[in-house]
Amino acid sequence: MSEPLNRTTNPLADVAASPEATARYLADVQRVLLDIGKNLESLALETRVHCRDTHVEGDRFYDAWMRAQPVERALRDVLKHVQGVTKGLEKSAYKRRAHDENVTAVEKKRKEKALEKSRKKNPPQLNTVPGNAVPGNAVPGNAVPGDAVPGDAVPGNIGQQVPQQEDMRYGNPTSIYDLRSENTRRSA
Repeated sequence: MSEPLNRTTNPLADVAASPEATARYLADVQRVLLDIGKNLESLALETRVHCRDTHVEGDRFYDAWMRAQPVERALRDVLKHVQGVTKGLEKSAYKRRAHDENVTAVEKKRKEKALEKSRKKNPPQLNTVPGNAVPGNAVPGNAVPGDAVPGDAVPGNIGQQVPQQEDMRYGNPTSIYDLRSENTRRSA
């Protein structure tokens, strides 16, 4: 088993703690890998030329090419892996920064969630205007547009409205195409 990471002796502990330092370190490693990739590309080209030019007496014209294929394929696979590692390093640097942003946003999200939860448990109390009828006594669906509905605000008491519950019946719109206003439905 490996030893647990000791933050005082591990040189990458400071790098891992900061997303900027992580990005710089991964960029350095990526730069080295890109240089290695360039060297491997030139090595693959030279190896291809050498292996395809190596003929043995009695070979047919394609035998040298056939012998060179496994070597070329192996070098091509190594190049693909190096390119994949460099892409992975870049992706991990972005993921590290996103992780740090998510961690800083968690506290704000939790506060918002707690506030929303407290609003749901304790809705704000609305002051009713004396003299108005209780909102539950009105007959839903019989109101004509423009008529006063019990619970509406009195002109002197702006902003003090009692919310009306909608009556869920079969006649209410059931799709987005039924959302036209009541007046356009009657005229159509």
